Amino acid sequence: KARGKARILVATGGSQFEFLEALTQTEGIEWSRVEMFHFDEYINLSIDHPASFRKYLMDRLINKTGIREYHLLDGEADPETVCLEIGSLLAAAPVDVAFPGIGENGHLAFNDPPADFKTEKPYIVVKLDEACRRQQIGEGWFKSMAEVPERAISISIRQLLKAKALISVVPDARKADAVKRCLEGPVSPNAPASILRTHPDVTLYLDRQSSALLNPKTISSGAPA
Repeated sequence: KARGKARILVATGGSQFEFLEALTQTEGIEWSRVEMFHFDEYINLSIDHPASFRKYLMDRLINKTGIREYHLLDGEADPETVCLEIGSLLAAAPVDVAFPGIGENGHLAFNDPPADFKTEKPYIVVKLDEACRRQQIGEGWFKSMAEVPERAISISIRQLLKAKALISVVPDARKADAVKRCLEGPVSPNAPASILRTHPDVTLYLDRQSSALLNPKTISSGAPA
């Protein structure tokens, strides 16, 4: 209300289905005042492919809400150019809230372990590790490893942490090991989502399955800093 608009960063993937459905049905949001960026996109994957994150967001957020100001990462264009162009737009003003998920290997966006915690570039080109690529098959986006792209454009860790607030929804038993490593292990590039513990305004939503391996003290007191 103070600034007349809001800037958001949106994650994709199977774990975000219910969250985005709830968000798009929430009353009172003036979506015409929202500017949207997203976390990542496969390189050399058509927007018509079922696994395209551009398609995902068009179907599950943009078309449902009527957002007019959005910036999609074009995985079919030159990736370095896309990183520079969308990155400059993203870095031009603060992001009010980001909605990161956590991958089965602990990744944030497509920052697989060991993640780059130091680069200041807003978006970077990354090589996807085997665990990340297998997750995409497990979620039903691809039929085989041969179909899963090996590279992607991803928001960087440091750029993500510049968002004023982070709201992370992480359901499902297949995320339990990653949740435990990221909340109870050391803050490390080998557990990329552990870096969320360094941000001053993070809300993490788990279900019984994703939190099943946590020490009860972690659940009762919040994740250790």
